[in-house]
Amino acid sequence: MLTRVRKLGPGLLFAGAAIGVSHLVQSTRAGADFGWGLLWALLLVNLFKYPFFQFGPRYALATRESLLDGYYKLGKIYLWIYFFLNIATMFTIQTAVTIVTAGLASNLFDIDTNIVYWSIGVTAICYAILLIGRYKLLDKFIKAIVMVLTISSVMAVIIALSKGNDSLEFTQVFPEGAGLLFLIAFMGWMPAPMDISIWHSIWVLEKKNELKNNLSLEEGLFDFNVGYITTVVLGICFVVLGALVMFGSGLEFSNKGNEFAGQLIQLYTSNLGEAWYGIIAIAALTTMISTTITTLDASPRAMSKTVQLLFHQKNKDFYILWITILGIGTCMIFLFLLSEMGLLVQIATVLSFITAPFYAILNYRLIISDHMPIKHRPTKKIKILSLLGIIFLTSFTGVYLLSL
Repeated sequence: MLTRVRKLGPGLLFAGAAIGVSHLVQSTRAGADFGWGLLWALLLVNLFKYPFFQFGPRYALATRESLLDGYYKLGKIYLWIYFFLNIATMFTIQTAVTIVTAGLASNLFDIDTNIVYWSIGVTAICYAILLIGRYKLLDKFIKAIVMVLTISSVMAVIIALSKGNDSLEFTQVFPEGAGLLFLIAFMGWMPAPMDISIWHSIWVLEKKNELKNNLSLEEGLFDFNVGYITTVVLGICFVVLGALVMFGSGLEFSNKGNEFAGQLIQLYTSNLGEAWYGIIAIAALTTMISTTITTLDASPRAMSKTVQLLFHQKNKDFYILWITILGIGTCMIFLFLLSEMGLLVQIATVLSFITAPFYAILNYRLIISDHMPIKHRPTKKIKILSLLGIIFLTSFTGVYLLSL
C-alpha cells in the first residue's frame, strides 16, 4: 500500500484539473439554486463517466501509448476531430478557470487591481512554473494542493452542517427551461470534460518514465481511483456547501469571475462567520490554482502529441510552442473579449457535454479493439457500465438538442 501511495500522481493531476469550475462554481450554484435537488445528476454523471476516464490510464499502461496514439490507429479522422474540438475550447476553458482564480486571489490578498492584470499575472506565474519544472514540479505541486483543498473543503462542510438549514428538502428535481441549460453545463463539466481522459493517459506515461517504467497497471488504476473518488467527494462537498449556506438566500450570482469570487467568499463568511474566512478562501483558491496550472499544462501536451502524429513529427516536441500559444491566446481574451466571457464559457460547457458521447464511444471502441492486449481489457461489469454510460450520455445530449 505504501508503494502505491508513493506512486500517486496522474490521478491527483486528474483531480486537480477536474476540481475547478465544475466544483467551485457549478456545484456551488447547483446547491444554491436547487438545494439537494441535483445530487442525482452529480452521482449519475460521475458513475456513467467513470469507465471512459479509467480507459485513459488503462490503455496507456497496457500499451505504453497515449489515447491519441490509439485514436490515430482507429482512424486519422478521429485525431483531426479532436484537434479542431480542442482548438475550439482550450482558450475559453483556460480563460474561465484563470479569471476565477484571479478573482479569488484578488479577494484573498485584498489588492484592488484590475482583474485583467490579475489574470495575466496568474497565467504568467503558472507558465513560468511549468517551463521551469515541467512534469516533476507539477506532480509534487499538485499533491500539496489537493491535500490542502480536501482538508479545507471538508472542514467547511462540517462547519456548515453544524449550522444546518431547515428549509432544505431532499426532493430531487429535473430543471426545465433555463434550468435545463444549467443542468447540461453542470453535467458537461462534472467531474470534468471527457477529453481529460486523453490528458490522463499522457500524464501516466510521464509518470511511468519518471519511475523508469516501474508503474504497473494495478498501481496506475489505484492512482486513478484515488483521484476520481476525490473529485466525487469534493463535488458533493461543494453542492452541500451551496445548499446549506446559499440556498434560499436570494442572491443572484454574477457571471463575472472577480465579482462571483467576492460574492462566494462573502456569502460563506456571512453565514459561517468571519473567523472561517481563511479556510473558505484557501479552499476556493487552491481549487482554482490546481485547475489553472493543470489545464495550462495538459492542453499543450495533448496538442503537441496530436501534431506529432498528424504530421509525422514524432521526434519533435511542440509543448513549448503550444503552451506559449495557449498563454498568449488566453491573455488576448482577457484584454479584448472579457465582456463576452459568459457566452464563451457557455459555448465551452455545452460543447463539452454534446461531445461526451463522441469521446465515450471512441474510448470504448479503442479499449476493446485489437490494439488493446486481451489480458488488460476491462471486465464484463465495466463493459456493461460503459454501454449504459453511452446510452445515458447520448440520451441527455438528444434531450438537450431537441429542447433547442
